[in-house]
Amino acid sequence: MEAFYRTHAYLVEHTNAPVRRDLMDEIDWNDRLIGIKGTRGVGKTTFLLQYAKEKFGTNRSCLFINMNNFYFAGHSIVEFAGEFQRRGGKVLLIDQVFKYPNWSRELRRCYDRFPQLKIVFTGSSVMRLKEENQELHDIVKSYNLRGFSFREYLNLQTGMKFHSYTLEEILSNHEQIAKGVLSKVRPLEYLQDYLHHGFYPFFLEKRNFSENLLKTMNMMVEVDILLIKQIELKYLSRIKKLLYLLAVDGPKAPNVSQLANDIDTSRATVMNYIKYLADARLINMVYPKGEEFPKKPSKIMMHNPNLMYSIYPVKVEEQDVLDTFFVNALWKDHKVNKGDKNISFLVDGMIPFKICPQGMKIKNNPEVTYASHKAEIGRGNVIPLWLFGFLY
Repeated sequence: MEAFYRTHAYLVEHTNAPVRRDLMDEIDWNDRLIGIKGTRGVGKTTFLLQYAKEKFGTNRSCLFINMNNFYFAGHSIVEFAGEFQRRGGKVLLIDQVFKYPNWSRELRRCYDRFPQLKIVFTGSSVMRLKEENQELHDIVKSYNLRGFSFREYLNLQTGMKFHSYTLEEILSNHEQIAKGVLSKVRPLEYLQDYLHHGFYPFFLEKRNFSENLLKTMNMMVEVDILLIKQIELKYLSRIKKLLYLLAVDGPKAPNVSQLANDIDTSRATVMNYIKYLADARLINMVYPKGEEFPKKPSKIMMHNPNLMYSIYPVKVEEQDVLDTFFVNALWKDHKVNKGDKNISFLVDGMIPFKICPQGMKIKNNPEVTYASHKAEIGRGNVIPLWLFGFLY
């Protein structure tokens, strides 16, 4: 146990999160079992350690452990949690919980046996905490940690402390909000860098970002999808090829029969793989209003623009990047459907949006909201696209 305390103390002491994530204040830390999901690379480990540092420092009542540790090949989580509590432990932080077999059953036992112990764990976005783990259905509170928003990226790069806005605030008051931001910085000077490499916090590391992201994408498929969905290793190449084909095709409706032929499998399996890729936050599936999986999506997009520049940089179209940025920004709290003719997207089933690249002539329809790429400030129903990066 002492080795775990020493590791915890070292990690907490050397943790220095570049941006304090808003999720830190959104979580009800009084709950006894808290799950924090997120795609690989968005900073879940740092988030746990930052929580430990803020609330406990090196106080031994809080302990961070990682299920990568070989110790857990021979000891159960329940056994460890019991020993930790006997030593005065109050809060156990478990990173990468899905690496432990029967992890949900173990967490349920901890919850029932140790009512004084709080457990916070991280897991992959592929995990369906409540749908697939009945043991936890009624006791776990689940949250999602996303990659950096454009606002968070801007704060990091400029030292500012801009706060987020709701969609309603942006729609009704975008001119005043934009003027306030523009009085301090020029957002458009930072937007292209964000689109290229700003979503994943590891762009701060002194390594080649694209290589790092490709490695992370491979891990998402090899570990998050194969391990959690218990898919045989021999099918790995099919899933990777499918992801590549979807990326190369650009945002459009998938030809499921052709894809099934290309990766040598059935149409049903292709649709399942597409769902797994969406769960892993590698792609987004966009449907017409009123439709959802298992129907075929009307458009498949990469989850965020960074992925587009890494997986197939020779074919990155500006319109596709801007659409992807918009959908990714809205996805956290809003439903995004495919729009009708001359409309890019329908948000929350009732707000039509048109995403306008530089140079596009806007034939203004008062019923439509236009998100304009190169506009620093908008007017009426024309809103700068960058401002939607302030939604979280």
